[in-house]
Amino acid sequence: MTRRYLPAVACALLAALAAVPFAGRPAGAQPAPSIRWIDLDQDAGRQVVVDIEKGRYLGHPTTCLLEDGRTILCVYPKGHGKGAIVYKKSFDGGLTWSDRLPTPASWATSLETPTIHRVVRPDGAKRLILFSGLYPARLARSEDDGRTWSELAPVGDWGGIVVMGSVEAVGDKRGRYMAAFHDDGRFLAKEPKIEKPAVMTLLKTFSEDGGLTWSEPEAIFRSSEIHVCEPGLIRSPDGKRLAMLLRENARRRNSQIIFSDDEGKTWTAPRDMPDALNGDRHTGKYAPDGRLAISFRCLSPKGKASPYEGDWVAWVGTFDDLVAGRPGQYLVRLKDNLVAADCAYPGVEVLPDGTFVATTYGHWRPDEEPFILSVRFKLADLDGLAR
Repeated sequence: MTRRYLPAVACALLAALAAVPFAGRPAGAQPAPSIRWIDLDQDAGRQVVVDIEKGRYLGHPTTCLLEDGRTILCVYPKGHGKGAIVYKKSFDGGLTWSDRLPTPASWATSLETPTIHRVVRPDGAKRLILFSGLYPARLARSEDDGRTWSELAPVGDWGGIVVMGSVEAVGDKRGRYMAAFHDDGRFLAKEPKIEKPAVMTLLKTFSEDGGLTWSEPEAIFRSSEIHVCEPGLIRSPDGKRLAMLLRENARRRNSQIIFSDDEGKTWTAPRDMPDALNGDRHTGKYAPDGRLAISFRCLSPKGKASPYEGDWVAWVGTFDDLVAGRPGQYLVRLKDNLVAADCAYPGVEVLPDGTFVATTYGHWRPDEEPFILSVRFKLADLDGLAR
């Protein structure tokens, strides 16, 4: 294996652009006092190509870091949100990547974005689970840290969009998990039930056996006015509260957030997040110092705009910022996406030394199909740029 970077690009202006207050950004940017903008787009030394294939669309990856702090698993489809699932591994924290690995035959039949998660069985043994969505939702599992996998098999007589995009251990019983996803009536049941005006339903489901079986999905919130979807779960540092960050797909409101103080049983009503968090597929992890970095696609509601519109970004702040609705500390452009807003279904991992390895797809080169890219950073790097 060899280390593969994007070609180096001159970035003489990087230092000057690295930390610019919101108020100094182009017309159309929304005011958010105290947050700073940092642009890593042209910092090629942070970028590692995970996979690229000439003439082939590669998109929508998710990742999973194993307990050794070095092995990262990555899955993604050959195509826009659907297609045969590609599987790769890194054994050095994302600096290099394996060739494409063999997969079970049924993985070639995936209809949607795959998602991969580490879970623990009730007996304490570790397991990996992989989901493929639409109807019916299907599940594959690995009991040997991803060396071998089962075929995809239906979870139940139901489905959904980006099924199990977010999974979190809940309660005090080992092996109990909650997963969240959404549906607009097309895939929840075998026969579509599409309402007019369109209604988006945010759903939850629970597992008691370490992710092998899942309960019938329950609605958390449904509305025709705001279309909340693509949930990203983040637990508070003290472990007592869950936040769920949500895309607003009708583009009538800012991205939304809800909270649970009872391990996902009940949730608050959705409310707007600050403009700096407007976007899709929020995925967050904690740095060693307790701050959060949340990777997502920057996309604003109608009537608003961001200088990083349609690009791959990371928000840096604290859980308390999310609770209080504060704008946070930094908004970082990880990479400029060159085609509309087709990018940034991210995986985010944190290595033992505090290095974030954020991985996603996008149109990173002119006139080429999207491919899978990682960007590496430490929050101390961002602090230095901001100073």
